[in-house]
Amino acid sequence: MLRWLLVFVLAFALFSGLRGWLERIGLGRLPGDFTLRIGSRQWYVPLTSSVLLSAIAGAVAWFL
Repeated sequence: MLRWLLVFVLAFALFSGLRGWLERIGLGRLPGDFTLRIGSRQWYVPLTSSVLLSAIAGAVAWFL
């Protein structure tokens, strides 16, 4: 369980850092990705994209 949590957090951090590039290929605009605007701040929560990237990373790790 801890391993999946770590993979999810790493995918979330990776996705946040590469957000501009990944939006060009379609990630970041999936149905479960949220953008919250509170005052003058904008919070981006890519739930679905993070789960998708975690699943891909898990599949790659399983094959290796």
